[in-house]
Amino acid sequence: MNILLLGSGGREHALAWKMQQSHHCENLFIAPGNAGTLQYGTNVNLGINDFEAQKQFCTDNKISMVVVGPEEPLVKGVYDFYRSDEQLKKIIVVGPSAEAAQLEGSKAFSKRFMQRHGIPTAAYEEFTLENLEAGKTYIASHSVPVVLKADGLAAGKGVIISHAQDEAILAFEEMIVNKQFGDASSKVVIEEFLQGIEVSVFVLTNGKDYQVIGHAKDYKRIGEGDTGLNTGGMGCVTPVPFMDDVFMQKVENRIIKPTVAGLAKENLVYNGFIFFGLMNVEGEPFVIEYNCRMGDPETEVVMPRLETDLVSLFAAMDNGTLADTNIEYNEGGFATVMAVSGGYPGEYEKNKPISQLADVLMDKSSLIFHAGTTLNGAGETVTNGGRVLAVTSSAATIVEAVEKSERVLEQISFEGMYYRKDIGYEFE
Repeated sequence: MNILLLGSGGREHALAWKMQQSHHCENLFIAPGNAGTLQYGTNVNLGINDFEAQKQFCTDNKISMVVVGPEEPLVKGVYDFYRSDEQLKKIIVVGPSAEAAQLEGSKAFSKRFMQRHGIPTAAYEEFTLENLEAGKTYIASHSVPVVLKADGLAAGKGVIISHAQDEAILAFEEMIVNKQFGDASSKVVIEEFLQGIEVSVFVLTNGKDYQVIGHAKDYKRIGEGDTGLNTGGMGCVTPVPFMDDVFMQKVENRIIKPTVAGLAKENLVYNGFIFFGLMNVEGEPFVIEYNCRMGDPETEVVMPRLETDLVSLFAAMDNGTLADTNIEYNEGGFATVMAVSGGYPGEYEKNKPISQLADVLMDKSSLIFHAGTTLNGAGETVTNGGRVLAVTSSAATIVEAVEKSERVLEQISFEGMYYRKDIGYEFE
């Protein structure tokens, strides 16, 4: 079949790498893609939110499946657009409806959903400009640390953890009154701080059945030792040692099954990934957030570990046989280390040539996924984002996999390049 993949980051490069291996994949198109996705398909100049242009492309190129990488098109209704169009409705769309995508698109929606279905999460309240003073009073009486979340999509930047009540009140006002995150923070969810270890679990579902396709631990902070500003992710490891059968059984019984059952009960149309952002609190899982797509850089570590044909899983999701599929994993430890631009997650420059990229000597146990790259006029691969390259390696252990990824990155350079040298440090 001909497949269209929407997106341009490391997540999409990893998905393209995985889907291209399937015997079901005849032609793969990536919109808009990056310098790395060219290895596995054809990049096309289509906007991820330009649904009309996608329609024309899909009809011209006999597209049978559309895989949506980022969250924004899902929240904006890309699934609904295809389903409601006579020419497009037979195309398999991997992603939830706009209504179901509110699990990520609105923090308040997701918290209410969890509350209705008894899914463990932090206690919370939600506030807008209309009850601003009540929100300030709530914060003043709240224990610290306290977590403030912009209700809408804020490109992963809409979460503030405050360690003092006066600091939290100022942050609250900045979000709502001064629109720090634009319309995304017109409503703010205030919730208790959960002390534990963040982990992620990834599920593919058709809204009735599901399969767990992987899990990972992400490293968000820019600095080694988990210090400094939050980023979109500086690296990942899998399988996480403490996510054993006992812990995963709790996740399935208390979180995944009630979530999927809740989707069915509320008639929320869901055909795609659910990213469960969890907190392991002394061995007990709590939901921090839902995302309605795969994570980045988690995809870059989950896909190499997943042995099962991904396109076959998408087909099973669509035809109702997902419950009958077998999920198999490659053995060993997997680690992704992210190389970023100088200045990230603050201001950074683009168009920095990346040297030695084509000359890196790797065995099959290391992969380079492009996260923020493009080709310049001379055909050189240059930087085009804050996060630039994700190197994923496999080995007998996580520690050895990290060392392999670091050895690959030691051979690559671009101006200002930085990567953390302690990914997976707690598992040494």
